[in-house]
Amino acid sequence: MPTLALGDWTLRTVEAGHLWLDGGSMFGSVPKPLWSRTNPPDERNRIRLAMRCLLLSGHGRHVLVDVGLGDKFGDKLRDIYRVEPEPSLVRSLAGLGLAPGDVTDVVLTHLHFDHAGGATVRTPAGPRPALPRARWYVQRRNWENAHAPNPRERASYMPENYDALGEAGVLTLWDGPCEPWPGVEVVPADGHTRGLQVVRVAGGGGSAWFASDVIPTAAHVRIPFVMGYDVAAIETMEEKRALLSRAVADGGWVVLEHDPDTALARPAADGDDFTWSERVPADAAAAAAPAAGDARSR
Repeated sequence: MPTLALGDWTLRTVEAGHLWLDGGSMFGSVPKPLWSRTNPPDERNRIRLAMRCLLLSGHGRHVLVDVGLGDKFGDKLRDIYRVEPEPSLVRSLAGLGLAPGDVTDVVLTHLHFDHAGGATVRTPAGPRPALPRARWYVQRRNWENAHAPNPRERASYMPENYDALGEAGVLTLWDGPCEPWPGVEVVPADGHTRGLQVVRVAGGGGSAWFASDVIPTAAHVRIPFVMGYDVAAIETMEEKRALLSRAVADGGWVVLEHDPDTALARPAADGDDFTWSERVPADAAAAAAPAAGDARSR
C-alpha cells in the first residue's frame, strides 16, 4: 500500500472496502459521456468508489483519518450502495501489524456514513466506539450539522455512527483551523457539507493532503468537476482551487479517498485549471516506486 515519509510522520493509505454511488450525483453537471470514460457505471448508473483512509504514524501516535462505512448496514442498504466490505478497515490495519487498540487518534473529515460509519460497532447494549483506545476529532460545525441536517443530507447522517462517541466521552470538537500535532494542519471546507475538515501533513520538505470529498476521485481534479451531493458547488470549487494551489506550490501529494484505482496523485497547474503530473496506484503490487523521498509502495 502506498507510503509517504514526511519528517517524523510515516503516512500509509488504509483501504476500507468499496461502495457504488450514482455517477450523475458524483459528477453533478458534468455530462455522462465525459465522466463515464474514467468511471464506468453499472446497470444502475452507479460507479465504484473506494473508502480509503490514511494512517499517520509518528510522535508516539497512530492517527487514522476517516474510518469508512463499517459493518452496520442491513441488506437493503447494502444492495442500494452495492457494498463491497473487503478489505475491511480491521483487516487492512492488521496487514500493517496493527490491532484496533493500537490506534490512538481518529480525525473524521465529516460524519457522512461512508466516512464515519466505521466509528461505531453494534453491541447488545447499543453502538459503542469501534477503536477502544482512540480519541476522536470532528469539527463542531459538522457535529451540529449532523444533528440538524438539511433535507438533502438527512440520509447521509446516521446518529448510530457517531452519537456513541460523545456518550463515551472520547470525542473532541474542534472549532476551525488547528494544528493538533507537529506537522499536521486541519483546514475547514464547507462546500461539500458544513464543517468538513481537510488534513494536511508536512515535513522533510514535502507535504500530503487528505482531500476527503473536496477532491473525491482523480477525475475531480478539474475545478468544474464537483459533486451533485455538494451543498454549495461554488464554494467547493474555490476550496479545491486553494487546496491544489498550495499543493502545487510545495510539490505536495493529494490522497484520493474515493478513487478506486489511484491512491495518491501529485497535482500540476494546467492553464487556469489543474491536472495530475504523477499518480500512485491503489494496488500496491502494480505500483512502481517513485524516486527516493517521494511516495512509495509497500
